[in-house]
Amino acid sequence: MARIFSNTPLLRASLLVLFPLLALPLSAPVQANGFKQCGKASWYKLGGKTASGESADPSGLTAAHRTLPFGTIVEVTNLSNGKSVKVRINDRGPFAKGRVIDVTLAAARELGFVNKGVTRVEVTGTSPDLRPNTTQKCQ
Repeated sequence: MARIFSNTPLLRASLLVLFPLLALPLSAPVQANGFKQCGKASWYKLGGKTASGESADPSGLTAAHRTLPFGTIVEVTNLSNGKSVKVRINDRGPFAKGRVIDVTLAAARELGFVNKGVTRVEVTGTSPDLRPNTTQKCQ
C-alpha cells in the first residue's frame, strides 16, 4: 500500500514555503482602497473602551469613523495647512453633524488643529474591499 505522506523533496520544499506563512498575523490592519472623503474633523478625548473594545489611548494615532471597518488605516490631511497623519480606525463616530472623522489628541497635534478644535480634512486610503466615497477633489 502506498504511503500518503512520503518524504520527497517536493514535500519538503512545500513545507518550507507553508510554515512561514503560518506565522503571519491573522488580523493585519486593513487599508481603505480608493477611499476618499472630504469634510470636517474634530478631536476627542475618550476614556474607557472604544467601540472596537480596545482601551482608549489619547496618545495613539487612532480615529472614529461611522462606516470604515475597525483596523482600517487611513491618511487624514488637514486642508488648511497640508499636514497629514495615518490613523487606525478603532471607534465609531463622529456624532456631530457635518463631521466625517474624530481623531485622537495625538493625531490632532500632528495635523495642527488642537486649538481650533475642528478643521476641514481629506480622508484617503486603499483597500480592495472599499469603494470610493467621492471622486471630487477636496477643497
